Amino acid sequence: MQSRELARRIRVHALHMTSRGRSSHIGSALSIADILAVLYAGVLRVDPGRPDAPDRDRFVLSKGHAGAAVYAALAESGFFPVEKLKTHYQDGSDLSGHISHKGVPGVDVSTGSLGHGLSIATGMAYTGQLDDTSHSVYVLLSDGECDEGSNWEAILFAAHHGLDNLVAIVDYNKIQSLAPVSETLALEPFADKWTSFGWNVREVDGHNHEQLRTAFEQAPLSPGRPTVIIAHTTKGRGVSFMENSVLWHYRTPQGAEFQQALEELEQSA
Repeated sequence: MQSRELARRIRVHALHMTSRGRSSHIGSALSIADILAVLYAGVLRVDPGRPDAPDRDRFVLSKGHAGAAVYAALAESGFFPVEKLKTHYQDGSDLSGHISHKGVPGVDVSTGSLGHGLSIATGMAYTGQLDDTSHSVYVLLSDGECDEGSNWEAILFAAHHGLDNLVAIVDYNKIQSLAPVSETLALEPFADKWTSFGWNVREVDGHNHEQLRTAFEQAPLSPGRPTVIIAHTTKGRGVSFMENSVLWHYRTPQGAEFQQALEELEQSA
């Protein structure tokens, strides 16, 4: 499947899932759909028939609240039936609101509390280096969780150990739970901070599939250094009234809002 079509399907699925389960974080799911689509349409070395293969690439969704988008990407990639997405956020379902690996093939790590995913991914990458394996580790962070010191400890550790098998992607949509990132705890100069900590840095349009694919294909940008791809995105991407709105971090799409959002997403290219 082409990445653009996969991104469209991820967005439509995420809208249905959050509406059906009356859950949150549709804005976050929409902002990372293009990143996930490019990863799962050919970048990640994963096999739905062998989800636990030792030589597979690892993927960690540090912003675990956007799990609906990853579940959708996995279902469309053949890890489990698409029909299972209808159970998202239902009592007894494996598809919990924050992403869980329990009973879900293709999910390497359960995440929920922010600021932990990069540390876990760094440990995975370090283990791979010690074992002299060829797989890469990809971790997708929110910009808001970069407020947290645990991330910067992991950033130091990864650079110190030369983990060039590690690729971090920051979903830089510039809105966190209750306010813009710049008002909560400013990150700028963001790229300079990563560079000063010893990382290769690439900034891209997080909705431009060509830019994303090129950045992934070129990682590591130089040997002996981990890579971060700062993806500038729009929260709520693809739905006019959700874009750049703090409201849609927690709000659930229902009724007329759901119908309008569905129409816009189904018509998107």
